[in-house]
Amino acid sequence: MRTDTPQAPQSGPPAAGGVIHDLGYRRYDGPRLGRSQIVAALAWHSFRSAFGFGRSARAKIIPVIVFVAICLPAAINAFAMSRGNAQLVFYDTYVPVLRDLVMTVFVAVQAPELVSRDLRSRVLPLYFSRPIKPGDYPLAKYLGFTAACLVILEVPLLFLWAGAAANVHGGAAVWAQTRALIPGLLVGLMWAVSLAAISLFLASLTGRRAFATGAVAITFLLTYTLAEILLQVETQSAINQGGVGPGGVPAATLAMKVSGLFSPFTLFNGVRLWLGGTNPGDNVAQPGAFGAVYALVLIVIVGLCLAGLAARYRKARLS
Repeated sequence: MRTDTPQAPQSGPPAAGGVIHDLGYRRYDGPRLGRSQIVAALAWHSFRSAFGFGRSARAKIIPVIVFVAICLPAAINAFAMSRGNAQLVFYDTYVPVLRDLVMTVFVAVQAPELVSRDLRSRVLPLYFSRPIKPGDYPLAKYLGFTAACLVILEVPLLFLWAGAAANVHGGAAVWAQTRALIPGLLVGLMWAVSLAAISLFLASLTGRRAFATGAVAITFLLTYTLAEILLQVETQSAINQGGVGPGGVPAATLAMKVSGLFSPFTLFNGVRLWLGGTNPGDNVAQPGAFGAVYALVLIVIVGLCLAGLAARYRKARLS
């Protein structure tokens, strides 16, 4: 009688083959977006980052303080007009000293957030591994930050218009407020386009956020102080020499007219006055025939900053 005995286990290497583990990954079969969608996504991300969205609550402190501070004059003006007082704040100037300070703080703190962090963490090769050109990344950053600056500059003007329009009577008065608003919005656009270009270029020079913030803030503050000192010195010199015009206002000299060429803020005011602005803004003499020079200098500065920003990222992409 035959009985089957258990066989001893075989020794040696296991049979060839492997085990497939299902980790849940699936192949993407959807549409592939191109360069324009990538630039739009980067610009939208930069816009959100400028206001601290998607980050901790601490990142939102400066944008909130800046926005509330720059909207306060509009609220005060609406309250004053509701009490029967005349309009206190104007669209094309909008409390120039406060706006200078607020925008300096905003661009000095938020511009490094958009550019310095990526430079320091060296993630640019990941961005450029996508189908974008070297100029697309700085372009997206610039568009996003310009839009953020527009929000800070233009929304208070809209609040100012709403408060003024609610306290005037008749369609003609509302239309007069609307006509005055349009030049103010254009001035705000000039500010946003220029400040975004200058601050992003300065912030891109270093990957350290503290250094970038200092570079932006010091540049704006020092140039504004220099322009004010030159203007005050020339104004006092004109008074001492008896060059006083009607109403006790010193006659504008050549040095007084060109003193505003040394700061972005005084350049803004000079261009505004050259284009027909009448409300007094920053303490700068009437540019007169030099108004075109103010506009040209501002255009050159913005162009150089944008070119420098593009060159900076071409270099960073290769490093």
